[in-house]
Amino acid sequence: MSRFERSLAVLTGLTAVLTIALPLGVRGETTLFAWSELPTLAFPVLVLVLLALFTLKLPPVASGSWAVIGGAIAIAELGAFDRASWGYWFLLLTAWMLSWLFAERLANALARRPAKTPLVGALIPALFGAAILVVWEAVTRGAGVPPVLLPPPSSIWAVLSSNVPTLAVDFVQTAKAVLVGYALGCGIGFAVAIAVDRSPFLKRGLLPLGNFVSALPLIGIAPIMVMWFGFDWPSKAAVVVVMTFFPMLVNTVAGLGASGNIERDMMSTYAASYWQTLFKLRLPAAAPFIFNALKINSTLALIGAIVAEFFGTPIVGMGFRISSEIGKLNVQMVWSEIAVAAIAGSVFYWVVALVERAVTFWHPSVRGGRT
Repeated sequence: MSRFERSLAVLTGLTAVLTIALPLGVRGETTLFAWSELPTLAFPVLVLVLLALFTLKLPPVASGSWAVIGGAIAIAELGAFDRASWGYWFLLLTAWMLSWLFAERLANALARRPAKTPLVGALIPALFGAAILVVWEAVTRGAGVPPVLLPPPSSIWAVLSSNVPTLAVDFVQTAKAVLVGYALGCGIGFAVAIAVDRSPFLKRGLLPLGNFVSALPLIGIAPIMVMWFGFDWPSKAAVVVVMTFFPMLVNTVAGLGASGNIERDMMSTYAASYWQTLFKLRLPAAAPFIFNALKINSTLALIGAIVAEFFGTPIVGMGFRISSEIGKLNVQMVWSEIAVAAIAGSVFYWVVALVERAVTFWHPSVRGGRT
């Protein structure tokens, strides 16, 4: 066990002590204490957590399990009082630090002995994301945050689940612009990069112009594209093309220069033409750079399409829904659209990453440095 893990375990134990010793909350004029108002299993769980932490032998799976139990208790206790007190916040802090301890120990264990399945590594971001949602729910409800400022995740989920048809129509409208603009922007950027690599004139004259295009503000481009291509999804696809063009151009040009001089000299010795060298040496060497641009653009495309919908669109689309519902102070619906966009962007990025692993399986970044 590292010194950092030991220190984190001791601090988590101290927060567990304070959780048990301090009142959890206030109901009217009555103070609620942990030993009188906690659910039946809460007190034994906290005691076990305390004992396990001070022995400093809590394995990663156990600390992760205690973190989940602590978060569940924190959410369950929200209905037991009118407002949270110090003990409740230390209970929430204990669950958070247990999640941190789990992630730290599992990451160190995976560094010493890589897992046979990627699902084990996925436990770290999964628990971390769940811990963020628990803290979000607990803070917004326990501190009495007005829903118009920040609604709890449970409220957002209720609105999302009851408006699935509307969210689906908005997503399809935005996805058309994202996919078309992404394909065109990345394709044009890749083709121009090949041309720039082939021609020194274009390399000196076109790359600065590409840099100029990348600096154009999105809120200035979107209204112009709406005037040029109309209010439907083609104008949003045009904005996505502008946003995704430059990252693909720059990364591809950099990747084409990644192959070594020795490899190029060998291809020249074999009398290989420019195109043979390009397809058999330079493009394979540039593949990690190209996929890096594809992953960057997978998120930029969605952002660009949503923002472009603020400046003129039919009465569907994720950007339209966000701008119209925020005017009605329907914040839960806005967060529902944000959640759908975040999930869609993550899935898009994940698909590109899977394709990258299949295409560049030979690269050390994919193999994890193992031979």
